[in-house]
Amino acid sequence: MSGEPKVKLTKEGHIAFITLNDPSGLNLFDKEVVLTLADIQEELSKDNNLRAAVLQSAGDHFSAGVDLAFLKAVDTRFVKDNLNFLQRTFSRFQELPIPVIASIKGLCYGAGLEIALSCDIRIAAEGARLALPEVRFGLTADQTGTTRLTKLVGIGQAKKMILCTEEVDAQEAYRIGLVEYLVKPEDLESQSLRLAKRIANLPPSAVRFGKWGVNVAAEGNTYAGLMFEQAQSIYCFGTEDKEEAVNAFIEKRKPLFHDK
Repeated sequence: MSGEPKVKLTKEGHIAFITLNDPSGLNLFDKEVVLTLADIQEELSKDNNLRAAVLQSAGDHFSAGVDLAFLKAVDTRFVKDNLNFLQRTFSRFQELPIPVIASIKGLCYGAGLEIALSCDIRIAAEGARLALPEVRFGLTADQTGTTRLTKLVGIGQAKKMILCTEEVDAQEAYRIGLVEYLVKPEDLESQSLRLAKRIANLPPSAVRFGKWGVNVAAEGNTYAGLMFEQAQSIYCFGTEDKEEAVNAFIEKRKPLFHDK
């Protein structure tokens, strides 16, 4: 058995790579994985050099979900004591100031799909299979799955996947809006990196407020969304990066942003 952690964090320039790295190849979720993810999220939140992140996996699968051996040991007391923390961890990628891209291949079940739902953009390789099968085990998705899936694909599609425990392939996931990009398996890594680099090369404040603005619009009412747009616009118009972006476009050169 490998001595490597089940989740690894690496950084290349302005981009972070979070890699699910379970030696079994199924990237199963257990307490260790969630705690490690929480620590990584905290580190990402404090690294002002980062501008994008990619959540990816080693092996053939993104994640087959929760380790059933761990699930079998969970009781009502554990849920009462830990579910708030679990939900916060599975929501944290949405709260980070940088966009997080989920790079999905193979199986993406249960907790694996729930963590992908918390990312900002999802890229799926052809052949990937996505499902929330919890009802089959006498449960339902409780780590933000029912909430985020419904908001992403609508009530009917969410009920079909959750109540019927229906698996969808990558093509169907793309059709219903569960993933934003569909690529060939051999292109998954390069497309994920290309998108992360594209985001990382944009003005950081504009990206940050763009992400949070969409979040506010999705969660709040129209008035709240418009007020947020006013606030972010007042801030962005006073940044050096805005001036650099405009000047570089006029001068037909590559801009250089400093998040100021």
